[in-house]
Amino acid sequence: MAYKNIEMGTIKHIQRLSENGVSIKEITRQIGLSRNTVRKYVRSQSEEPGLPGSETINAENNEAVDNDNYRNERLKKFTRYLSYFEKELRKRGVTKQLLWFEYKSKEPEGYAYSQFCYHLQQYLKRNTATLHIEQKPGDKLYVDFAGEKMEIINRETGEITKLEVFIATLGYSGFTYVQACKSQQKEDYINCLENTLRYLGGVPLVIVPDNLKSAVTKADKYEPEINRNLEEFSEHYGVGILPARSRKPRDKAWVERMVSIVYTRIYAPLRNHEFYDIETLNEAIWEKLEDHNNMMFQEKPYSRTEIFERDEKHLLKALATEKYRVKEYAYLRVMKNSHVQLRKDRHYYSVPYQHIGKKVKIAYSIDHVQVFYQHEQIAFHLRDTRPYKYTTVAAHLPSTHRLILDWSPEKFISQAARISSVVENYITKILHKNYYPEQSYRSCMGIFNLGRKYGNERLINACTRADYYSNYGYKIIENILKKNYDKLPLTINTNKEQLNLPFHENIRGADQYK
Repeated sequence: MAYKNIEMGTIKHIQRLSENGVSIKEITRQIGLSRNTVRKYVRSQSEEPGLPGSETINAENNEAVDNDNYRNERLKKFTRYLSYFEKELRKRGVTKQLLWFEYKSKEPEGYAYSQFCYHLQQYLKRNTATLHIEQKPGDKLYVDFAGEKMEIINRETGEITKLEVFIATLGYSGFTYVQACKSQQKEDYINCLENTLRYLGGVPLVIVPDNLKSAVTKADKYEPEINRNLEEFSEHYGVGILPARSRKPRDKAWVERMVSIVYTRIYAPLRNHEFYDIETLNEAIWEKLEDHNNMMFQEKPYSRTEIFERDEKHLLKALATEKYRVKEYAYLRVMKNSHVQLRKDRHYYSVPYQHIGKKVKIAYSIDHVQVFYQHEQIAFHLRDTRPYKYTTVAAHLPSTHRLILDWSPEKFISQAARISSVVENYITKILHKNYYPEQSYRSCMGIFNLGRKYGNERLINACTRADYYSNYGYKIIENILKKNYDKLPLTINTNKEQLNLPFHENIRGADQYK
């Protein structure tokens, strides 16, 4: 153990106590030195032969003063290195012994290894002193992710998926919320915060997160830059965000301690269970969470739930009526068909046709899409992630486009049936001819227009003739009506013999191929 200097004032105090008749045992108790050391200085006062007298004491006092000066000078030199030693000890592989070798190479008259370690340890203790912070009810909510992950298993493939575990705890009551989620990305992170506030039934004054990217865009000791989505979340609920300092776990010691408790009270009881989806896993977590919050504190006659309900819940601010949703933003130009394409999903959404060609702002979340022009909302849609599909509001389109929007196979077949069953049969076959019925809509519209031009009776005859020859399409009906073929009697060939083609100047004949 390192040698401790005895100050001259202590020696004189021992001598005064001895002169006043205080026993060596009592002096030992009061001063805190060993009995032999006290006896040495008591006996040094006596004038007994063979023992050191007052002259010796005076000589020793002068020597002690010189020694004190030397020691103070050595300590003063050593102090210059302390901040360097503290910084170097944080680096991997650096030990006190290695630093001592460096110190002795520069200060040959410096401390020996034991004294070096003693003074360095005293310095480190002063710099690692902690401050106890009294928590106030409804004040701070500490949040973090556990280091250990939980997992779910795919029933069909047996693939194991690792899941993050989010933990939040109130500083005053210790009332806790735990949830498994897919990742630490901002969508999952803010969803966990949202669920935490709903679980608490209110909003604390401040949320204290870690410095992960979902919370802090740029860490800073004094003014960290908050992630845009988290900032919008704080404005939505009126809660402050106070990120913990980087590499300062004591700033969120409450949740750090809660993580280890969660390992014991939730992880351990569920360690031998298999879960096949995140919903089932969370149900099991919440069941164990209730047991944890309702468990009595050690040596205290109440639980976290009781102290939360009694002292804290009524101090939380009211929740917003609508849930916050993480939003992404994009700036797009409205296409000529009155739609914009959300590139992330490759899906199209309608916009009022008055804004065709204009640049609009898109704000989209997990469940809806909003369109803004000059800070005014002009469209709202439920989000659809199907690629290359259209979500359209009829009122957004010009009147001529709205009619087209109502087209459907059922509509065309119903309209044909009102003319005749022959026309209905012919229209049905046109619609079924193409893989996509939409490709035949214009043909159907053209045929109905021919009926209005030539009359329904001629249209029926034209459809009958075209159907007999298995020719389907607008051009077929138009050609029949224009050339009055519908007025010719239709000779039904019951034997299905090959009909002679009519003479035409463009027909080459067999001789052309000899």
